[in-house]
Amino acid sequence: MDIEARMSEVEREIIARRPEHSVDLALDRMAELVSLLGDPQRACPVIHVTGTNGKTSTARMTDALLRSRGLRTGRFTSPHLVSIRERICIDGAPVSAERFVAAYEEILPYVTLVDDRHLAAMSFFEVLTGMAFAVFADTPVDVVVLEVGVGGRLDCTNVADGVVAVITPISIDHTRLLARPRYWPSSRWPPPRCCCGTRSRRAPRWRGKAWSSAC
Repeated sequence: MDIEARMSEVEREIIARRPEHSVDLALDRMAELVSLLGDPQRACPVIHVTGTNGKTSTARMTDALLRSRGLRTGRFTSPHLVSIRERICIDGAPVSAERFVAAYEEILPYVTLVDDRHLAAMSFFEVLTGMAFAVFADTPVDVVVLEVGVGGRLDCTNVADGVVAVITPISIDHTRLLARPRYWPSSRWPPPRCCCGTRSRRAPRWRGKAWSSAC
């Protein structure tokens, strides 16, 4: 089978999993996967980008600034526009089809183990997150720019401990999926070393407290 055919097959297998909008708020599956993989999310510093709007733009700008300083970068963002490979980038460019397929085949046995141990199988987004961590550790990169998904403190990207957390403008969103704002904001605060962020003019309030005040 040629690489393009295998790439299409892998993409179909990943997309067949529970979709991004089917939120099962838990970190246990992702934590178990990265543990089986040897904790690749700890291989280098992580800049964790959260917020309601502007996450991907902020992640791309951060990536470009880091590369301009001579650092090798890994970037994980969502959604993709044309190719699923856009979600996992090295030095600003999507990984090749060969690299994408290799990463999937590398983690698949461990994904299957996690699937067998839990009532809910790993989702589309969780599998891609695990692939990204594996690719970044194997490359290796100097720093990872990591965009959160959906689910607040229980978003699966939170298995990584960001040395820097970036908060883009925040508003109440995805209430159909998340129901209660108690899961927001979308990263673990405060991060171990530093927290920086941008703030919207009208930060939403929950029980009288503006979430953006966390930065």
